[in-house]
Amino acid sequence: MTTVQVFHYEAFSSVAGQGNPAGVMLDADFLTDAQMQKVAAAVGFNETTFICRSEEADVRLRYFTPGNEMDLCGHATMASLYALHTRGRLDRTEALIETKAGLLPVQLRYGADGGGESLFMRMRQADPAFVPFEGDRDRLLALMGLSVDDLDDRYPIVYGSTGVWTLLIPIRNLEAFSRMTPDNAAFPGVLTQQPRASLHPFCMETVDPAARMHARHFSSPFSGMVEDPSTGTATGVMGAYALTYMEPEADRGEFMVEQGIEMGRSGRIRVEAARTDDGGMDIRVSGQAVFVGELEIELD
Repeated sequence: MTTVQVFHYEAFSSVAGQGNPAGVMLDADFLTDAQMQKVAAAVGFNETTFICRSEEADVRLRYFTPGNEMDLCGHATMASLYALHTRGRLDRTEALIETKAGLLPVQLRYGADGGGESLFMRMRQADPAFVPFEGDRDRLLALMGLSVDDLDDRYPIVYGSTGVWTLLIPIRNLEAFSRMTPDNAAFPGVLTQQPRASLHPFCMETVDPAARMHARHFSSPFSGMVEDPSTGTATGVMGAYALTYMEPEADRGEFMVEQGIEMGRSGRIRVEAARTDDGGMDIRVSGQAVFVGELEIELD
């Protein structure tokens, strides 16, 4: 019997018990894909990162939910960078990570937070892509426990990706978020264009005056999870969505998104979106993390 050590972190918060939990395993090259999947299922968090050697970048990150492998995960990247830096594995302020979504630059810096100095991680995401939703809007809203009257029809429902596909759903009022009850198992039936996508409802009303958007994130049933407290990849897409559909004349935008409040795991994610000279967009998200504890996972 082999026992492996997984570190437990909370991402997009500096307070244990808030933000989004992530498992991080160092020196994971010796594990097979099946073993990584087994470890992630045993850990039970939305994502566990396995940090491996890379021939192209400083490190290679592989992300597993309890049900499948993901190309990219924002909160698990934040946790991994925090783990690498605080454990003496990454002492530079800039680095390159290898993911299945491509080679992505990251930065680490110390900044003010509540009167103290905290470590902030910042990562670039893949180029954004959008596909209009062509499914049944009424059925889609019903799968979240809402009706079409809750939809903010100023903005479109679209599939978006900066590494992982999610469906962005604009909601009219903050109050609707407390009524949401997702039927995750039924998602693929209405997401005919992207059956493995998650749902990401958001609105322009917030609890925190410093935030611009409020969001929840309902997981694809293939992931084995129901809801994600703070979602870095979906927040990256929200930055690109803002420039594409809300402020099409703007060259750049920067704002904070609040998420996880309904789960009792409040998190804050900052997103930066800027148009590039080649007609694309540069998307970056940043946040904090905190160490919580260690887990021992047994493998056959």
